[in-house]
Amino acid sequence: MPTDTGSPRADAEADFLRARRKQRLATLGGRLRGRDRETLALDEVIAAVGTRGERSLGLQMIPLEKIVGSVDRARDFDPDFLPTSGRSRSRWERLAEGVRRGADLPPIDVYQVGERYFVRDGHHRVSVKRALGDTLIEADVTKILTKIDPGDVVDRADLRARELRRIFLERIPLDRLAQREVECTDPWTYPALAEMVEAWAARLMFRDRAALSAAEASTRWYAEEFTPVTEMILGADLAVPGETPADAYLRIAHDRYSLVRAHIWTDEVFDQLKEVHRARPSTTPIERPRA
Repeated sequence: MPTDTGSPRADAEADFLRARRKQRLATLGGRLRGRDRETLALDEVIAAVGTRGERSLGLQMIPLEKIVGSVDRARDFDPDFLPTSGRSRSRWERLAEGVRRGADLPPIDVYQVGERYFVRDGHHRVSVKRALGDTLIEADVTKILTKIDPGDVVDRADLRARELRRIFLERIPLDRLAQREVECTDPWTYPALAEMVEAWAARLMFRDRAALSAAEASTRWYAEEFTPVTEMILGADLAVPGETPADAYLRIAHDRYSLVRAHIWTDEVFDQLKEVHRARPSTTPIERPRA
């Protein structure tokens, strides 16, 4: 915790040294645990979740703990906004001294993505405020409207998961209601699910001799395949605790084809699936692509 010796200048110098020490220890700990300690950049997040515009929310108090990244200064601060070098030490200490003397800092400028914030201007102010134990900071907020729900993005593993979902929904354009149900626990299974949907649509178009747009095919798959099949899975007591409807659909569809080598859902097929389920509750997972 920050100390108070009665000398704002000396305390500010100590604050910076303490922040640098914490950053070095955090970096070492991250390396030992194999964790990424690089600050998220806004363009990485936007590339993963997509954007459909932005709007100004004006000045408001925001939680410092929800500021997770930067627009263009990602290398100067770590994910906790601790300084990664001594390049701007004098500026940092000057701000810290001013805060200790009771000076008001101007609002920072941030972009909001979901519930998280990315700094456009005010990195040093965020760093100083966090180092001094504050929990809130005034900010001019611009909200970025995303193509998919960004969720709780805090590191690059989260970004890859959101990117896979965005690509899936671009291939399989479901409506908002369907999107909430068709969600995979393991993002690496989205490519397999997309291929299943597209193959189902291709068989439908071949049967009916009529072309469908991607949106039409996705809507019909959700209504005619996904919804009734997931209901049958629940009715047959084939669901596994903790899995989503999409997880269950993928797993059971995989087992069905392994058993009967056909794209059909009949009572006889479900009887066979029940036997597999009783003998092997944890069925063969969809193979994850290699990174």
